[in-house]
Amino acid sequence: MRAARLIKMVLLLQNRPSMTGAELARELEVSERTVTRDALALSEAGVPVYADRGRAGGYRLLGGYRTRLTGLGRSEAEALFLSGLPQALRDMGLEDAASAARLKVSAALLPSLSDAPANAAQRFHLDAPGWFQEPQTPELLPVVARAVWADRRLRVEYRNRRDEPVERDLEPYGLVLKAGVWYLCARVDGSYRVYRLDRLVSATEPAPDDPFERNEEFDLPGFWSERAEEFNRSLLRSEAVVRVTPEGARRLPYLTERSTAREALAAAGPPDSAGRLTLTLPVESPDVAFAQLFALGPDLEVLEPAELRDRFADAARRTADLYGSAHR
Repeated sequence: MRAARLIKMVLLLQNRPSMTGAELARELEVSERTVTRDALALSEAGVPVYADRGRAGGYRLLGGYRTRLTGLGRSEAEALFLSGLPQALRDMGLEDAASAARLKVSAALLPSLSDAPANAAQRFHLDAPGWFQEPQTPELLPVVARAVWADRRLRVEYRNRRDEPVERDLEPYGLVLKAGVWYLCARVDGSYRVYRLDRLVSATEPAPDDPFERNEEFDLPGFWSERAEEFNRSLLRSEAVVRVTPEGARRLPYLTERSTAREALAAAGPPDSAGRLTLTLPVESPDVAFAQLFALGPDLEVLEPAELRDRFADAARRTADLYGSAHR
């Protein structure tokens, strides 16, 4: 523990011209008295830590004592500091490891690149959760993350779509954070599947002697992209025939499954004399179609199925009555 703290102290001082005892104590989460003892220990070990006395004093390293990472250009150094996702790292229990890694890289950079971390932090921030959502961190995420990093099997219990408890032995391949929701991509009985972490009931801590042999050809981004597309399309079990104005055609992909809407628009026949397109749109269900498509108002007319058309007509009448009565 102390050895790691001493290394961190050296790296902090390599990265800054000078630090006060209070600043070091705050960064190292120790008392100023401990900082004084650590500085003395480093000095006795041959690390040139120098203490300036007085109110404006502090600790610094004598000039020239630093390691340097060569071969990195400015754009490479700045891109390196874009690779961390602070909240996701905290959720997985990797915040301390990531912080130590960034500190080591910062300390090793050439002086001309010392502003690279700040440049990256000031110019890019990833906020993964969607709007109007309060992201929930799955309780078992750190356990699963450790298994993923170590290629160790997991025995989990989860609740399936019918809300039934199911047990599985998994080979955890990767984690995906999608719009604030965590998913586990795992191999089960030779095939790859996806599990929502918030549906896990339990996960047995990975045993050091129970690793699995990872398929090095497995491509996590490619697998996720393929499964996400399959999932989106699997939800679209119904169809609606609709007629849209040019404005409705422009807005339709933003209200429904985007790629499917664009395919339906591309497959539509020529527009009528008013510029309206008639198209067959895959939808999840009549209820979901009503919730999504009613937002287009007069820019969309439902032609089929008849039940959905009747529902739109009824909603339009009630809306007209509501606004008509407001002027009486």
